[in-house]
Amino acid sequence: MDIHNGSLFWPTTYPLRKPFEVNEKLDCYDVVIVGGGMSGSLSALALSEAGLSVAILDKRHMATGSTMANTGLLQYSNDIMLYELIDQIGERAAVRFYQMCLDAVKNLETVAKRLPISADFIVRPSICYATTEEDVEKIKDEYETLKKHGFPCAYWEPDDMSKNLSFTKPGALVTYEDAEVNPYLFVNGILDLLELNGTHLFEFVEVTDALTQEDTITIKSSAGDFKAKQVIYTTGYETTPVGKRIGAEINRSYAIVTKPIEQFSQWYQQALIWETARPYLYARTTADNRIIIGGLDEETAQAPKSEELINNRAEKLLDQLRELFPQYQLEIDYAYGATFGESIDNLPFIGEHPTKKNQYYLLGYGGNGTVYSMLGSQILRDLIIDGHHPDAHLVQLNRKYGVK
Repeated sequence: MDIHNGSLFWPTTYPLRKPFEVNEKLDCYDVVIVGGGMSGSLSALALSEAGLSVAILDKRHMATGSTMANTGLLQYSNDIMLYELIDQIGERAAVRFYQMCLDAVKNLETVAKRLPISADFIVRPSICYATTEEDVEKIKDEYETLKKHGFPCAYWEPDDMSKNLSFTKPGALVTYEDAEVNPYLFVNGILDLLELNGTHLFEFVEVTDALTQEDTITIKSSAGDFKAKQVIYTTGYETTPVGKRIGAEINRSYAIVTKPIEQFSQWYQQALIWETARPYLYARTTADNRIIIGGLDEETAQAPKSEELINNRAEKLLDQLRELFPQYQLEIDYAYGATFGESIDNLPFIGEHPTKKNQYYLLGYGGNGTVYSMLGSQILRDLIIDGHHPDAHLVQLNRKYGVK
């Protein structure tokens, strides 16, 4: 299916590479990864650098699926606030999950510094504002919960906002040690590393099934059979070739990218901005002084095909951006709609299939997808190599909402 339509900005920042060339595939890989986007590339990096033989199979050019529409906001906060997650899964588990997300942002920075190309990774604070007066209590509860457990944050009254921003809301939660990234550059940089370390990268190969025979899995594909000891599905928002997602909601959203702005005034440290409303509006800046703003989620999985519809949503996003930052001369340069996935329990799907041995999944559904890709790559590395990861149970597939 089409997972994005319209004019995309990230592909203009890096040329589409020629297809990777693999002279001869191995008789059997330690791990075959199905999907060459953020989750697939990070998983391959973790496993190959642990000494395993790895191949990635992708039905497109790698990094051209949902990676091209990823808006690159990296936050330790999640779509579900910490105090809400505590009510859902308990204090210890919820706090540990948030800590894993904070650690993942730092680990993404470590990877970015190693890449042969700059991925425009910049540490930023985030500002989550109360959309209405009724949401102030929610913001305050979250601030107190984060502060109690040692997460870097602050609470802003309306006066604090007016001193630091061009708009004022009833209140805001500020979190620190978040970041922004160009996800397209980031994944392409990882692919460069993978090619150098001998990972086999197969493009335009569509996987249709995987059959287990004793300790080997035969992956059926459009390019013939591949054999592996383990398989990881990092297929993003598209249907997995094996297994069924339970509790996943596939919707679509819209985003625009403005023309460059000369100077950012009244925008505190060019922080990432989002709100308490669900679905929410979000905004960030780019390394070349543009603004990305997204939202207007719709409950349909197919990316919009109508140029008129995309343009209509783009104008609405521009109007909302002008309400926040009336001091800027804002013009739309790029506009698109894209598919995205969420889980009902607000946690990603990471782990081994409950009944299919040696078949694993990393599906980072939610607004924190890139962060989930990072922490998931480490969980899967440890599960595959050591058979254990101390936090794997938090995101395991064998739960009410998972993969069956």
